Amino acid sequence: MAAPPDNDVLWARALHVTHNGSPALTGVSLGVREGEILAVGGPRGSGKTTLLRCLSGQLTAQEGEVWFDSTPVHTMSPRRRERLRRDRFGWIDPTPVLVPELTAWENAALLLMLRGVSRRRAKTTALEWLDRLDVGGCARKRPYALLQAERQRVAIARALAPAPSVIFADEPTAPLHRADRAQVLRTLTAAARSHGITVVLATHDADTAALADRTVSLLDGRHVDTVHLPPLMESTEPTRSREPSEPGGPGEPPEPAQPSRPGEPGRPTETEGRAACSLSA
Repeated sequence: MAAPPDNDVLWARALHVTHNGSPALTGVSLGVREGEILAVGGPRGSGKTTLLRCLSGQLTAQEGEVWFDSTPVHTMSPRRRERLRRDRFGWIDPTPVLVPELTAWENAALLLMLRGVSRRRAKTTALEWLDRLDVGGCARKRPYALLQAERQRVAIARALAPAPSVIFADEPTAPLHRADRAQVLRTLTAAARSHGITVVLATHDADTAALADRTVSLLDGRHVDTVHLPPLMESTEPTRSREPSEPGGPGEPPEPAQPSRPGEPGRPTETEGRAACSLSA
């Protein structure tokens, strides 16, 4: 087992993953440099989500290695991987997953409060990120009162607020209009560069991939030299919804869809929601 290069904060070698007997990743290898914004491109179903889940420790490949900061993630115990995800990683889903009992600022501050940051400091940081993402006026609203696009901005603020080492963004602007996508992606990439955050961004959109430092392309679970990414079609106007977790845009379907598990980065559990409520009471 060879250690990864010193300048790679994330490194994977020969990842093989199958779902229900069908290959999802076949021998994928890559390295991600510290502070780099890496786009993982490819059409829907090409293995992008599976690769991000392997790199973030949510999923263990049947074969292959994953390293973070010269530490083998693939040999960690489930508890150590959970701690790694909570302490060092951020995660943005294609559709927002917020705690319905909490306000927008409490959702954005959730991970900070769970790490022991004071309520005042966590609120200040959360409000700053909500303002930068143009949803500061929604800070006291609960998810049911927000548009799908507003909920997604809150979820992105939650991922950025703790300043993680790596953010894994799986089609993060899927629920947004084209103009909104550009603004949110600029905020995400500018914040990553100014804070030295590494970003692994899954996308099937050429305009989104163009904002990255480098693109790795997948096709049918294999690493290919290049793949044509079409421009994303303009989405329809998002409507108000009473369901905080209702799908709102064309994200890549998970491979296969997995229920949220305790400790997955950016996905607060019911227990965490209760804890945050008591912290903010």
